[in-house]
Amino acid sequence: MKRRTAEPYKIKAVEPLKMLNEQERKEALKKAGYNTFLINSEDVYIDLLTDSGTTAMSDRQWGTLMTGDEAYAGSKSWYKLEQAVKEIYGYNFVIPTHQGRGAENLLSQMKIKEGDYVPGNMYFTTTRAHQELNGATFVDIIIDEAHDSLYDHPFKGNVDLSKLESLIHEVGAEKIPYVCIAVTVNLAGGQPVSMKNMRDVYELCQKHGIDVMYDATRCVENAFFIQEREEGYTDKSIKDILKEMFSYSDGCTMSGKKDCLVNTGGFLAMNDEKLYTRARELVVLYEGMPSYGGLAGRDMEAMAQGIYESIDDNYIKHRIHQVRYLGEQLIEAGIPVVKPIGGHAVFLDAREFLPHLKHEELPAQSLAAALYLDSGVRSMERGIVSGGRNKVTGENNKPKLELVRLTIPRRVYTNNHMDVVADSVISLYEKRDQISGLKMTYEPPTLRFFNARFEPLSPSGELMTNETSSTTT
Repeated sequence: MKRRTAEPYKIKAVEPLKMLNEQERKEALKKAGYNTFLINSEDVYIDLLTDSGTTAMSDRQWGTLMTGDEAYAGSKSWYKLEQAVKEIYGYNFVIPTHQGRGAENLLSQMKIKEGDYVPGNMYFTTTRAHQELNGATFVDIIIDEAHDSLYDHPFKGNVDLSKLESLIHEVGAEKIPYVCIAVTVNLAGGQPVSMKNMRDVYELCQKHGIDVMYDATRCVENAFFIQEREEGYTDKSIKDILKEMFSYSDGCTMSGKKDCLVNTGGFLAMNDEKLYTRARELVVLYEGMPSYGGLAGRDMEAMAQGIYESIDDNYIKHRIHQVRYLGEQLIEAGIPVVKPIGGHAVFLDAREFLPHLKHEELPAQSLAAALYLDSGVRSMERGIVSGGRNKVTGENNKPKLELVRLTIPRRVYTNNHMDVVADSVISLYEKRDQISGLKMTYEPPTLRFFNARFEPLSPSGELMTNETSSTTT
């Protein structure tokens, strides 16, 4: 008999959840313009919008909040964070930032010039926005299998080396300031990169004098997949795998709000002392002193502690398995999801889920809205709305993957919550032909998915053309 396991933690404090009835959810959704980002959190039952900054911190992390050194310069808490980054990730130099996009801003301004190309293993929204605002063109060099939601590949985040080599030969190495490698790849479904692929990319880039910079936001999850799937790593610790991963790069941006297990914070790390000197100067303009970078001392203390907690093998095993617990229920019910199940979320394939909706009818946005209406579960669109517009033509970017992300916060929910989510998704799938498409009624010029507003395309003006939502009250 297979023995069941439980969470590797116990609960010390609870936060009550509010459960709106169907009519209240309908009103909240309409008020938010059918954009899940604009729904008030108090009106959400189970919040799977993001895993960014939504972690439940440990008792030790809460304890560090009382020992934070709030000195404006040279804070003791900064030196603890710096030491943790150097010890666990192995970089020589560290610049703290208020979160990951602060690090992306610094990196893009320092490395990119007008007319450059930045290749990466699938775009991420804020990363590409910073690159484009500084004059670069993003080029997707991920393997083709990553764009097929049903293809079961152990490392769908891998870079296609032939695509990278072709770009180098086409535009010249001098036009490529760095290669941006996400570990894991969010918009591919939380898919990992193999250690061999990281090594091969680094060797190729070294040959051409091109830097490799990681988006290391979910690096611990990537390390787990290497431990689980790649030959030669089964008996290695997460800590040792991480150190080898980062040895195949020149630096990284980090949103500490994910795998560093905190509610705010990030950093830019590198091995190049000249780049570090420039970053120290630039961070003062945008974030704060190089010894706090927009963070309170207590936040740096909590992040340092979180970095050490994140590499516990028992913690990360439970983390990945909880995501799988939800994903496997949906697969068993015949729900179209990205395979294999990734590290931080289960991704619903909205185009397969809602085949009656055209791409321009925003199937992922419609499905995310319908899920909230059905059960109060908040999720996130990751499709044509998130893709934005081509900066040259103004046309909608049309990513091959049109997804709804069910993102699991770390150490927050139990598997009972996952059961509720599964029941709602399965119920929606059974009445999927009743879900209307949406049209955009307000579109911000940048990162439109955060603040855009929508309304149903149905003649009745209703999202569900036959109001048969869940009976949850």
